Parts: sequence; structure tokens; C-alpha cells
Amino acid sequence: QVQLVESGGGLVQPGGSLRLSCTASGTTLTYFAISWFRQAPGKEREGVSCINSNGNTHYTTSVKGRFTVSRDRVKNTVSLQVSSLKPEDTAVYYCAADRGPTCLGYDPREYEYWGQGTQVTVSS
Repeated sequence: QVQLVESGGGLVQPGGSLRLSCTASGTTLTYFAISWFRQAPGKEREGVSCINSNGNTHYTTSVKGRFTVSRDRVKNTVSLQVSSLKPEDTAVYYCAADRGPTCLGYDPREYEYWGQGTQVTVSS
């Protein structure tokens, strides 16, 4: 059984940083494209970043230059470094595993496995 677990969220001041992690059990994340989504209260879930199985990355405009996604193949984790945080980055952040090795977009229906989410709150 595949399980994804996010960690690393918290309360941070504007301009601050956090490192979110997505750890897998029951599978090797290497084989999957992994995306990070977020969902703010009252808003739809939106994708923010994706990393292919080969390490190529993609970022949406709203986070490009501030967020960095990476893999640790030994620890079987995918991390999202979130920096220069803004209040509008406040959301529950989820990692999700695509059905294949390549990032093909951010339609949530295309993702096979999801974590439970980790809360990121940006506030002074």
C-alpha cells in the first residue's frame, strides 16, 4: 500500500522559509513524477511545482524563483523549499504522485496517490 506523508509545515513570518518533505512508504518515489499542490480556505486546489523522475522541475508563475523542489533518492523523499513567503502562500500543502514518470500538468484527477497535507501559515 502506497502512502505519502508530508511534514515541515508551520507558522512563519512574511519573508520567511520552510522546508516541506514528502516521504513515501510502499513504493519508490523515483519512478513517479511528484507534484506539490496547495489549497487555501475557500479556494480550489492548485498545483505549484512538479519534479520528473529524471529530476527535471517545473514551477507555476506564482512561486517561480521562491520555491525549489528536489529529490533525495536515498531517503525516498521529495522536498519543497519554500522561501520569501507571502501571506497569500498560506494553505495546506499536499504532495501527490502522478501515474508516470513525467510531469503532465496539475489536474488533481490525474494523480494516483496523495498525502494528508501540511499546513503553512504566513502571518506576522
